[in-house]
Amino acid sequence: MKFIRKEIEGARATISIDRPDVRNALSGEVLKELRAAFDEVGANESVRAVVLRGEGKSFCAGADIEWMRASVDKSVAENEEETRGIAAALRAIDECAKPVIARVHGAALGGGAGLVAACDIVVSADNAKFGFTEVRLGIIPAAISTFVLAKIGSNHARRYFLTGEVFGAEAAFHIGLADEVVKEGELDQAVDAIADAIAMNGPRAVEAAKKMIRDVAPLSREDAIAETTRRIAKLRTSPEGQEGLRAFLEKRRASWLEES
Repeated sequence: MKFIRKEIEGARATISIDRPDVRNALSGEVLKELRAAFDEVGANESVRAVVLRGEGKSFCAGADIEWMRASVDKSVAENEEETRGIAAALRAIDECAKPVIARVHGAALGGGAGLVAACDIVVSADNAKFGFTEVRLGIIPAAISTFVLAKIGSNHARRYFLTGEVFGAEAAFHIGLADEVVKEGELDQAVDAIADAIAMNGPRAVEAAKKMIRDVAPLSREDAIAETTRRIAKLRTSPEGQEGLRAFLEKRRASWLEES
């Protein structure tokens, strides 16, 4: 890959956007590589958690200027195709079988904020800056909205989508875009703690829990109860569920802890 670096160390995969000279700006090629990287780590049985980060001074400052310039002369159909590419990359993150932790520093603007919203857990430096700045360019945060609205809700979107203002990490925490805010020098330690906590759990259970959140949220109350009842029964009788329950009752470490 040209713009995305993928590393696997033990049970953790790290996916880095490696365009520090342009603050890790997004382009069609970057998005394709992101999608491929997340598809690969999602299918890797040895991976328990994924960290998404940006090289250099920023996480991701939004869309590449040259990419935006090229879109000016594109047709409606071509713009729709391009937008589907953005959504596909975000969907690959959101639907990755493994939990995804965003390590955010510097700027996370426009599409960069969309990447943040697609992640499961977001750890932000206290000096990071966020923003849905598309309206400043006369456009809207359309491709990222599906993922951002699920993260912060329509109430907060009414302000930040409409003002286009840039806001800090504490505001991001307040609206639910960030889950934890730490000093920039403590980012890696905070990310490590979360990845280690994930590794303590049954791998299949973690994957099933992530999928359940996405699948059950839009269901009616009755359908949600019926669906979750089926899922827990299946997991309890699975090899991992049986191992976890027996390990607890026998006061011993579960097998996945011995393997990690």
